[in-house]
Amino acid sequence: MARRLPSAPPVLPGFSHVRVLGSGGFADVFLYEQNMPRRQVAVKVMLSEVVNDQVRQMFQAEANLMAQLSAHPSILTVFQASVSADGRPYLVMELCSSSLSDRYRRDRIPVADVLRIGVKIGSAVETAHRQGVLHRDLKPSNILMTAYGHPVLSDFGIAASLSESEPQEVVGMSIPWSAPEVLLDETNGTIESEVWSLGATVYSLLAGRSPFEVLGGDKNGASDLIGRIDKAKLVPTGRTDVPPTLERLLARSMSRRPENRQASVLEFVRELQQVESEIGVVQTPIEVAVDDWALATVADLEDKTRLRGVTPVQASRRRRRRRATEAQVQAQHGGSSQQSRAVPRSTGTRPARRRSVLVMTWVLVAVSVVGIGLAAAATLVLVRSTSTDIPRVADVASSSDGSSVVFTWSDPGLRAGDTYIISTGGQTSQQSADRFVATPADPGDEVCITVTVSRGGSTGPASNENCATAGQG
Repeated sequence: MARRLPSAPPVLPGFSHVRVLGSGGFADVFLYEQNMPRRQVAVKVMLSEVVNDQVRQMFQAEANLMAQLSAHPSILTVFQASVSADGRPYLVMELCSSSLSDRYRRDRIPVADVLRIGVKIGSAVETAHRQGVLHRDLKPSNILMTAYGHPVLSDFGIAASLSESEPQEVVGMSIPWSAPEVLLDETNGTIESEVWSLGATVYSLLAGRSPFEVLGGDKNGASDLIGRIDKAKLVPTGRTDVPPTLERLLARSMSRRPENRQASVLEFVRELQQVESEIGVVQTPIEVAVDDWALATVADLEDKTRLRGVTPVQASRRRRRRRATEAQVQAQHGGSSQQSRAVPRSTGTRPARRRSVLVMTWVLVAVSVVGIGLAAAATLVLVRSTSTDIPRVADVASSSDGSSVVFTWSDPGLRAGDTYIISTGGQTSQQSADRFVATPADPGDEVCITVTVSRGGSTGPASNENCATAGQG
């Protein structure tokens, strides 16, 4: 199929056209020079033959989304959006290089570089999810590089809101990086399908090909790829420098069943960080805003985005628990009232002494019951306080293997779901391994860390600070 020629660049007030940067199915991208402030920018212009009300709304939605999210350091910055004199909508964006989309097929990108890109782009995707937005087109060509080598995520053209209740027509997709449930029209996109696409993108950067592409073969058509993706029989990257843990986490992210994948992009990114520690490089910081909402549980996030509803089974279980609780309360109150009614009622014919003895007896019984209740409550509070104490890491040790410092410690008694928070040099990272590797920029620099246990959104006491210098035992 012949590649179409780019459209004519529009005349834009305050901008001078320089050259064509690229062409796509719905738009062309041109290099312009902005007159004031003077700088070079990329301008994405819709094709006149595809502009209609639906495409215009889609383009406006992309502009709004990019403007909303582009404060993130790993999301492409949008400077301006408007409509040219000939009726074509356009976006004025930060000028970046698309070299990554060519580099991964041409060169072997170091594992450490791929992990860094994965963490940064994953942070951008997680940020979009927390704003209620799915990207729906994650792939290597939508990762651009700034002039300073920083990866940024672009092209939210087919992005969708997580809270959309009615299916929307997908105006485009990239088959090699799309989850099987999306390709088979089972869904237009979910957090789990985004995990799949991000895993497929990281895999591509390592392997030099898309996950289910056959090198040197002619069976890479759309139907061939969809068939192999649906079977989900992933072949390892084939690189000897890729650790098995990375191969496993990528295979998990591209599981055929969505529930077998990482539950969120944040979980996927944290696993990438653990691989960074395993291979001896400093963990790339996760760039997600830390606030009360950001620290909510996955269940809270699902409720806020309305991504998943409560299933009938879950609802019936909740009703049964609520009914059981109400029955217990009624039984307790009903039993107490029946006991009260069982007490012989005093009449005017009973002696006053008997009445006073009866009153004193019930007073003593009441005091005893209250005392026992208070003791039980105090015991319950004590037991709960003791059972939920977050343990403290007490014995951080350090050693050097030359250029790096390896910190290790003993498990203080973690529970399922607990993690360690590592604080070093004003930065923090989160992991489940009891080993942390730091590589200072200068071999003579001292590295200091503290380790804290995180449990259920709360943190325990920090360990004593341990400092060490690379090259010294």
